[in-house]
Amino acid sequence: MRTRKILIGVSAAAVVLLIALVSLKAYYVAIALVAGVLILGHRELWSRVAPRKLPPVDERIRENVGKATRNALIFFATASAFLMLFFSTNLLRTPDVVHVLGGLFVSVGLVSLLSYVFYDRAEPGLDERRMRMLRVFLLTAGVGLAVFVLSAVLHNAVSALLGVEEPVFFSIAVFLAPAAVATGLVGSLVIFVKGLRSRPG
Repeated sequence: MRTRKILIGVSAAAVVLLIALVSLKAYYVAIALVAGVLILGHRELWSRVAPRKLPPVDERIRENVGKATRNALIFFATASAFLMLFFSTNLLRTPDVVHVLGGLFVSVGLVSLLSYVFYDRAEPGLDERRMRMLRVFLLTAGVGLAVFVLSAVLHNAVSALLGVEEPVFFSIAVFLAPAAVATGLVGSLVIFVKGLRSRPG
């Protein structure tokens, strides 16, 4: 009974948010919200629509949701800090607030969804060596993103101070940092897919 009430409350909040997003013409955010809810809940909820019986929220689901929420909050705080840095240094000029916030919320939802799928289905199929490789790839992507942001800020600052186009930080931001981010993301995705396709040992 309690699970049903929670589901009804979450569904009502999602409908209100969906109406607000459509009224703001942020259609892609609304589509992402609906897709995320369906993908995230299809195993525990969507497959149970026919018998109209909700599955029990066991310890595994609580733990996975807790970890996914933690990752989403960390990502939200980090992304918000980067956005504030971009705004304060005028790297984003006259931004469309709806699109910026929409992109941020879609990204947070995607991180939460992928985290849940990882903890629920991919992690049990990964051995210790692949888990270490995954951490290295994620760290590479995170460091590459941080270096990109810092290099872009420093490039603008040095160029403004010296009155010339600064080449070192520009090269790092345009070539090295994106290569590190791409390497980290592709490597993480490969290991993630391997974990989904592996049987838990």
